Amino acid sequence: MRLIKRIAILFLFLLLAFVIHVLTSTGYFRTIEAKFDGTILKKIPIKGAEDIMISQMDSFALISATNRLSFPPETEEKGDLFLIDLKTNDYLPILLTDSFDQPFAPHGISFFKMDSAYQIMAINHTQQGHSIEVFELIDKNLTHIKTLSNPSMIRPNDVVMLDENRFYFTNDHRYVKGFGKFLEEYGGLAVSNVVYFDGTDYREVAEGIAYANGINLDRKRNLLYVASPRDFLVKVYAKKQDGSLSFIEDIPCDTGVDNIEFDSEGNLWIGAHPNLLRFNAYAKGKKETAPSEIIKISYRGTGDYTVEKIYVEDGHEMSASTVAATFGNLIFVGNVMDEAFLILDAALTEKQR
Repeated sequence: MRLIKRIAILFLFLLLAFVIHVLTSTGYFRTIEAKFDGTILKKIPIKGAEDIMISQMDSFALISATNRLSFPPETEEKGDLFLIDLKTNDYLPILLTDSFDQPFAPHGISFFKMDSAYQIMAINHTQQGHSIEVFELIDKNLTHIKTLSNPSMIRPNDVVMLDENRFYFTNDHRYVKGFGKFLEEYGGLAVSNVVYFDGTDYREVAEGIAYANGINLDRKRNLLYVASPRDFLVKVYAKKQDGSLSFIEDIPCDTGVDNIEFDSEGNLWIGAHPNLLRFNAYAKGKKETAPSEIIKISYRGTGDYTVEKIYVEDGHEMSASTVAATFGNLIFVGNVMDEAFLILDAALTEKQR
């Protein structure tokens, strides 16, 4: 009896320690204090605008949106790619994929400018499996080129193109069901990865990441950034000539970082989830809102960086922010499954600095 009692006490102690770890490591106890010195310029009524990229050169925003009922999805969902011409001030979304008749629920996106066109890649989640859809964009006309699939796409989240043939993508899970998936999501088990495609072969180039999410490449400095929302970190890697990666350091962010974009000065802008348990409840339909946050990271080199909170809100303006893409003073803020996304005007913030 004494042995059984000791085992029971040990089990309860370990269970309590696990619960405390989950609560503290997911931001459960964090107080959400509203912060933003600018204004909300406009709400764009597109549901689930999860990823947004902006071409500074040609002045347009590309939006990946899926009408999500829950996350991760339980049924086949319908999504599209949209374009907003930023040379005008009407911010009207233009549907690009109206003629694409395959099952399409886009997630992370990337584009690469060629001579007279853009090539676009979009992570696609369907009931048939995961893939990367490749498109060509000429002016405002989008043509589907091909579908890429491979067993290494366990649960792809985001993609970044090096050129029209080579790219990296993240898998946010190694286990897609069972106890392993539970440990990844709640225990913070760091087993997800980054995969590189060199135009011929797929290979793992980074591992040991807790929920590898957003990914982006600083082409000037050959630095690859990977968001780890479950660990509240941005991981920094040096990209080698053969596509392999060398880990440099982790940047603590104190929030569940999601997609990563750059401004014209090379700073990182990230949409984030300050309370992951609240986000999880919202994504499953158990809560009506989830807080949103935008951070800006100025990375100057190893150990030399600053992390700044730009926007924090409890979710009543927009829930579950995933991306913050800048264009001048404007910040385009997407989300997982809200009814609209935000365009913020940060001009007041800039004047005060």
